[in-house]
Parts: sequence; structure tokens; C-alpha cells
Amino acid sequence: DKSKQILVLGLDGAGKTSILDSLALNKVQHSKAPTQGFNPVCIDIEDNQMEFLEIGGSEPFRSYWEMYLSKGLLLIFVVDSADHNRLPEAKKFLHQLTEANPILPLVVFAHKQDLEAAYHITDIHEALALSEVGNDRKLFLFGTQVTKNGSEIPSTMQDAKDLIAHLAANVQ
Repeated sequence: DKSKQILVLGLDGAGKTSILDSLALNKVQHSKAPTQGFNPVCIDIEDNQMEFLEIGGSEPFRSYWEMYLSKGLLLIFVVDSADHNRLPEAKKFLHQLTEANPILPLVVFAHKQDLEAAYHITDIHEALALSEVGNDRKLFLFGTQVTKNGSEIPSTMQDAKDLIAHLAANVQ
């Protein structure tokens, strides 16, 4: 089914667009402006063109998240590891999404790991209560960061990209 996309969701300011742009270019690319609505991105991974759909994370756009779950091959959920105050909010939305679609594979990016205030990924795992999102689901957690514009993407992001390609190929 060609209409299936890889959904990229998370609260506003988490870094979804920066991650997508960096994965697409294989170079770090920072995004300043928040996504207003939808941001479709095609990324070539291992000779396959994969379609990613980022949906804005601010309040007016969150109502669309669940509508697109059924069209998703997998869900990438991005959290800002340094924004401790919003982790409970991110957890709430993540759990709503995983309950709405209990089998969709989930890749969580604990983003902004380069910031001093960033929680370690084990703390993110706990803060998001990832152990509760279903035993039948494929679940992966990556610590990510995009540091200097134009530099090569960190190896963790390359690993995540390879994994996403593998998961998507096996879901299709």
C-alpha cells in the first residue's frame, strides 16, 4: 500500500523537523520555525523512497494525530529530553496514540541529548512509562541530537534511519 507513511509526532518544539531534515540530507539541519500543519518529507533509504509525514505538535494540530494513525507504517514520537516540565504531557499523548493503535511499531527519539539539562534515555524511558505501551509492539528508543549545522548526522541517527527502513520494509 503506497499510501502508507511513517508518522512523525511529538509536542511542538521537540525537534521533529530538524530530525527529519537531518535524516533526509544526512547532514545536520536545524529548523527554527514550528510546523504549521503538515510537513511531508521523502527520504531515500537503502534504495527505497520512504514517505514521512510530520504533523505539527502545537495544540490545534494534535487533533489530527489519531486520524492519521491508521495510515501509518510506524510511529516516530519525538520528545525534547531537556524539557522536563513537558514530559508528562508528552507521555499523555504518546499513551493515547499507542492505545488507539496497539500494534503500530514505535520509535521514540529522546532528542536534544547534547543539552546540559537533557535526561538520559533511561530517565526518558521511565518518564514516558514506555514499559506500559504494550508487549506486542515493536518499540525502540534512541537518544538523538543535531548539533552543528552541516556536520554529518550522529551515528545514532544513522542507526535509527537504518532501523526505520528495516521496520517499514517488514511492515509493508
